[in-house]
Amino acid sequence: MSHRPVHASNLPKPVGPYSPGMGFERLIFVSGQGATDPATGQLAGADAAAQTEQCLKNLQAILEAAGSSLQHVLRCGVFLIDMKEFAQMNEVYARMFGDHRPARTTIQAAGLPGEGLRVEIDCIAYVP
Repeated sequence: MSHRPVHASNLPKPVGPYSPGMGFERLIFVSGQGATDPATGQLAGADAAAQTEQCLKNLQAILEAAGSSLQHVLRCGVFLIDMKEFAQMNEVYARMFGDHRPARTTIQAAGLPGEGLRVEIDCIAYVP
């Protein structure tokens, strides 16, 4: 048994000493992704809805690099700066996942690594 790092060329570099994802057998563990748009290097937007969409697009890029997709996510962790933005996040989250409903934990965080960052999402998925 061995593990392997997962990188996606179309994502910004991590802000710390970690891999965007790690694969172990058929499991993929994706590090928390913020809302940086890889095309611009800037936050995708100032609100929780726009940021949630970009977080999930970044997760999707890593999952696809590992041979998986959002439809194979088993669990997500969602970190919000303000729980009052739960409904905004949840609407985008439901749209992006469609009928697939992974297990999820959502918490309000005291802070996230990046000026203006309102949402961060991590996940565990599998390769079909």
